[in-house]
Amino acid sequence: MLGLLGALLAGAPAAAPSPRAAQVPAVTAVPATPGSTTPLSGYAIRSTAGVSDAAALVSAPGYRTAGWHLAGPRSTVLAALVADGTHPDPFHSTDQRRIPAADFTVPWWFRSEFTVADTSARTYLDFSGVVSAADVFVNGTQVATAAAVAGAYTHHELDVTELVRAGANAVAFRIQPNDPRKNLTMGWLDWLQPPPDENMGIVRDVLVRRGGPVALRDAHVLSGLALPSLASADLTVKAKLRNESAAPVTAEVSGTIGSGIAFRREVPLGAHETKTVAFTPADTPQLHLERPRVWWPAGMGAQELYELDLAVTVSGAGAGGGAGGVSGVVSDRARHGFGIRSVQAPLNKDGARQYSVNGRPLLIRGAGWSPDELLRWDATYAEDRLAYARDLGLNTLRLEGHLEQDEFFDLADRYGILTLPGWQCCTKWEGEVNGTEAGEGWTAADHPVAKASMAAEAARLRDHPSVISFLIGSDFAPNAEIERGYVEALKAADWPTPVIPAAAAKSAPLTGASGMRMPGPYDWVPPGYWYDKREGGATGFNSETSAGPDIPTLDTLRRMMSPAELTSLWKDPAAPQYHRSPSRTYATLKLYDDALSARYGAPRSLEDYVAKAQLAQYENVRAQYEAYARNATDASKPSTGLIYWMFNSGWTSLHWQLVDRYLDQNGAYFGAKKANEPLHVQYAYDDRTVAVVNRRAAAVSGLTARVSLFNTDGTRKYDRTVTGLTVGGNGAKTIALTLPASVEGLSATHLARLVLTDASGREVSRNVYWLSTRRDVLDYTESDWYHTPTTAYADLTGLRSMAQATVSATATTSVDADAPSTSTTVVTVRNTGTGNTPALLTDLHLVDGKDTPVLPVRWSDNQISLWPGESATLTATYRTADLHGSAPAIRVSGWNTPTATVPAG
Repeated sequence: MLGLLGALLAGAPAAAPSPRAAQVPAVTAVPATPGSTTPLSGYAIRSTAGVSDAAALVSAPGYRTAGWHLAGPRSTVLAALVADGTHPDPFHSTDQRRIPAADFTVPWWFRSEFTVADTSARTYLDFSGVVSAADVFVNGTQVATAAAVAGAYTHHELDVTELVRAGANAVAFRIQPNDPRKNLTMGWLDWLQPPPDENMGIVRDVLVRRGGPVALRDAHVLSGLALPSLASADLTVKAKLRNESAAPVTAEVSGTIGSGIAFRREVPLGAHETKTVAFTPADTPQLHLERPRVWWPAGMGAQELYELDLAVTVSGAGAGGGAGGVSGVVSDRARHGFGIRSVQAPLNKDGARQYSVNGRPLLIRGAGWSPDELLRWDATYAEDRLAYARDLGLNTLRLEGHLEQDEFFDLADRYGILTLPGWQCCTKWEGEVNGTEAGEGWTAADHPVAKASMAAEAARLRDHPSVISFLIGSDFAPNAEIERGYVEALKAADWPTPVIPAAAAKSAPLTGASGMRMPGPYDWVPPGYWYDKREGGATGFNSETSAGPDIPTLDTLRRMMSPAELTSLWKDPAAPQYHRSPSRTYATLKLYDDALSARYGAPRSLEDYVAKAQLAQYENVRAQYEAYARNATDASKPSTGLIYWMFNSGWTSLHWQLVDRYLDQNGAYFGAKKANEPLHVQYAYDDRTVAVVNRRAAAVSGLTARVSLFNTDGTRKYDRTVTGLTVGGNGAKTIALTLPASVEGLSATHLARLVLTDASGREVSRNVYWLSTRRDVLDYTESDWYHTPTTAYADLTGLRSMAQATVSATATTSVDADAPSTSTTVVTVRNTGTGNTPALLTDLHLVDGKDTPVLPVRWSDNQISLWPGESATLTATYRTADLHGSAPAIRVSGWNTPTATVPAG
């Protein structure tokens, strides 16, 4: 049959004529090495509407792809069409609307070729990440149907040994259109304007796996850590052996962990038998470890990792499972990393989920992660964002659906960022239980897809020490039947961490109460909102919450929006904003803009609007994290977790982001960074207390806190110093003082400067607030799921009358001798004014010769406030290559600081 197809193809007409040149992805060379897994290097793709040839022809080696598009090894249809210029950049303005959605209502072909030189080894196609389903063909033969290959997370291993031939081989996927309301795949809800193709494609690697007569699968490590001593750990290594041959064999499994632990065992297998093998300390004493290298979250200790290497060799059978093999050859192998750590998350006496790692309780300080809107994977971009999360003092990222690539979790392990993966709300995933939301109810066919999805993700994620739970529900808990499927799959996979029934305050029959809550808000509330222990305030575990909009910097806004859109942004609060959300609830910025105008004064220009937005976002995000930190050690209804909604957006956005698409940092970013300092002095909006919070493990003593209140002209009206402060470790707090309810001569808008010094007099924390004698007033009786209305606003309009501050800056740049790809710029900024006026929220931007921000960049501190005579020395670390050959410079600006740029060479 294959020979006939090849002959037919020699004279077969090409696909429908097109001006596009022939598109031929690189042919993947696949070695014969048993245990090797080789990803297909890319695809030629085309809509089935433009391909009249039968699947047998399309999937045969040598098929001509003139008029087709090239796609990478992990690609949606639209990602490929944007990459080759067929469609415009959907991240700019409203250009995404120009892309016809009708093009993606029919299946698309994804076609690739690979070569093998040796057909004696067995060959498998190993994959997940098909969105939403696919018929699969190899060398002209269908090997799986779309009914079988359904669901973005299901894992598939197709034995294609009998079809593979020496030389060229072809594989073709006929990808079905995606609808997250109808399919157990991925969707975008109200996060962003969804892509017209709904992410149809193949978004994870398709591996060509080679092996011998015995396959080694499902290798993983279970660890039991001695608590609280951490003095020892017991490891269990498990794997499945599958005899692919029709004759009995004796397999030898051998393994190593690092360089110091080795073990082996012979395992007899009958014809086509599958057997689980387990090595435990009882039969393998070397798996009992004294003084193990323990993995810790960032800020709590080192991120120690181990490496498991397992191999299976076979005597008495050939490498391909037939006669004539060599005795004792390696048949298959598996390698991957793991970490030794313990995760517990019981419910406290108030019913809130309280996480501890390695026996030490911690406040979850997190945010919601989003992948790229087109699901494009960029390892450098992902690592940059994880480095930002660590820079912000976050310890957790929540992934609601969109469960990222393996490399993401490898990076999270390295950076010490905990992860909370789980299924997505309000789509097909919760269609049985989500009431009026868009997801459709389940059919009988959906249950095995859901269970298979859970089994695949559990097997993929279980050995990552960064993964501390799986949330089998988001806004809703699954019903009993669905939950049972999930729990059975998790148990079969030896899932090692707590299973949470929902991110909301729900419960399920097997997993019980969630211990989490989801009261919002998702739109603007004032900073004082966060301190009250009701609605979204600082109590319990709030799994997604923020004050909504986060306006980017001017640099980013000008990259993402047209001039007309920028004018509308600051002039028309009621105007729909395409870059906010497709949801009618969030269509405009009216709530946010009304508050901005009421509190800071109506914007007078785009620049004024953005400057006020940075002040508003800094104070609000800082207050959110500070309130949860203050309440974390309360005896009654303590806060246990906070997930800021969100860490980032999948595209160019105006809301729900601590960092923007281009990795620029604004008030929201630096407000979070300030709040999450390891040793931190902070003010509470509700009771006017000043507290010191210590996130380090060890207690600190000999601290001094000085608190001063100033009018906006810089006149000091209150000053108090408290010495001899001691604060415990692990998130403990000490109240230093309470500010008086009124201070004579204090203006309606005023500033509070908090400075914390250590026993040697060195400044270890500085925090500046802009406050009002008139408080924001909330109407809790009118709260809804996304906000609590504000009926009266704080008066911060006095900031407009602040005099201009005189700020100087000097900067030098050096290249790290040990890491020449990294540069560090050291900036000393000083308020050189002769009067009293402080420089409020002074921002430093590292720029190149074209005044373009150099991104990503990690600042030791930024957006600082200095009084006359004060100075600060800050460092910026970045990739030298991101200067693109130009000399660095520092752009200095601020609320009342004229913009100036100084050289930093």
